Amino acid sequence: MLKQWIPLLGATAVCALMSVPQAAKAEQLTLCWAAWDPANALVELSKDFTAKTGIDMKFEFVPWTSYADRFLNELNSRGKLCDLIIGDSQWVGGAAENGHYVKLNDFFAKEGIKMDDFVPATVVGYSEWPKNTPNYWALPAMGDVVGWTYRKDWFQRPEIQKEFKAKYGWDLDAPKTYDQLKQIAEFFQKRQIDGKTVYGASIYTERGSEGITMGVTNVLYDWGFMYDNPKKPYDMQGYVNSPDAIKGLEFYKALYDCCTPPGASNVYMVESADAFKSGQVAMQMNFAFTWPGLYKDEKVGGDRIGFFPNPAEKYHYAQLGGQGISVVSYSDKRDAALQYIKWFAQPQVQAKWWQLGGYSCLKAVVDAPDFKTSQPYAPAFLESMAIVKDFWAEPSYAELLQAMQKRVHDYVVAGKGTAKEALDGLEKDWTEIFKEDGKI
Repeated sequence: MLKQWIPLLGATAVCALMSVPQAAKAEQLTLCWAAWDPANALVELSKDFTAKTGIDMKFEFVPWTSYADRFLNELNSRGKLCDLIIGDSQWVGGAAENGHYVKLNDFFAKEGIKMDDFVPATVVGYSEWPKNTPNYWALPAMGDVVGWTYRKDWFQRPEIQKEFKAKYGWDLDAPKTYDQLKQIAEFFQKRQIDGKTVYGASIYTERGSEGITMGVTNVLYDWGFMYDNPKKPYDMQGYVNSPDAIKGLEFYKALYDCCTPPGASNVYMVESADAFKSGQVAMQMNFAFTWPGLYKDEKVGGDRIGFFPNPAEKYHYAQLGGQGISVVSYSDKRDAALQYIKWFAQPQVQAKWWQLGGYSCLKAVVDAPDFKTSQPYAPAFLESMAIVKDFWAEPSYAELLQAMQKRVHDYVVAGKGTAKEALDGLEKDWTEIFKEDGKI
C-alpha cells in the first residue's frame, strides 16, 4: 500500500541515495525504493547478486514522505534513473496502462518462474493488472499487512487477569473479534500501570496521505464494506455505503473516541509504533514490517510483546500492504534488470530475504515447516497474509484515496456528520471519479 509517511522505528535511516563507487564495473543497475528497514536488508541481500554476476547495485532510496511523488514523477517523465523499482501495490494499474513497467509474462515463462509459487494474495495485489487476470507486471517482493501488537506482560499479570475476568467474563488474551478488542481497550484506558497512566489502543488516524484509510478499512471489511458489486464492476451504491459498512465506520469512531491516547488525531505508522514503544498503550495497529524492530526493542520487546492478526467480526480480513519489484520500461539495462528479478525469485534468496528482515511472498518460504517458529511474529504474519484485501489499484487510485481520506477523517476524527453521510458522500465521490475515467 502507498505508505507516504515518515521514516520508521529509529531504523538506520537509509540515505536518500545509497550507492557504490561510480567507477562502473561490468554493469550497474539502479534500484529505486523507499528508505526504511527492509531497504537495509535488501542492500545486504543484493551483495550476493553482485558477487554472483559482477553487476554492481546502486540504490536510490527516498523517505516515504517523498516516495510516491519522487518515483511517480520519474515514471511519468519516462526517466532513466530507475532500472528496477519496488513500486507500491497501488501503482500497478497506472504503470501497466501507461507503459511504465515491462510486462513479465514471457520472461516468467522462459525462466520457469511460476506465479503459483507465490502467496496468491500477493500475486493479485502486487503483480496483476487487470486484477485476477494472468497479466504480470511485477514479482511479489515485500509482503506486508496490517496487524496488531500488544503488551503481553501487562495481559499476563495475575491481578489484571483477575479483574478483567470479573468484569467481562472471559480470560484476557489477544482478541479474536473487534468487540473483544474494544473491551480490552476500554479496560486499559487511563489505567495506572507501574505508576503511569496508560491507554487502550493506538489506531491509524492520519489525514495527509493514506493513514486513516489503511486503518479504517480493516474494520470496514470485517463488517461488510465492499468496494463494488462483485457482479458489476464500479457499481458501488449499497456496497460502499451498506448498512453493515455504516456500522463498521461507527465502530471505528467509537474506538477512537473511547480508547486512544490524547493527541491521537494524526497517527500513522511511526506515531503508532512510538506510542507502543513509549509504554503508552496496551495495543497498537501497525503494518507487519514494524514487528521485527519492535520485537528487538529493549523496553517493550522480547517477552513483553505479543502479536495477533486483525480481529474478525461478521467477516475476517486485513488491509494489504507491501510491494512488487518491476523492471522499468525506459531502462537501457533491461536484460541485466531481468537477471536481478530471476535471481531474487530463487527459493534460497527468498529464504535469506526473510532471515535478513524482508517479508518473503514465496510459498516455499512461508509454507516451510519451521516458518512459524522462525520468528515470534511469524504465525501472526502468516495468518494475516491469508486474509488480506486491498484498496483500489485503479490508475486513478490517488484521487480515490484522497476522497476516502477526507470523508473518513472528517467523520471519525473531526466529528462531522454521520457515518452514513460520510459513506454516502464517498460513494458519490468515487462515482464521479470513475465517470471521468469513462468506466461508468
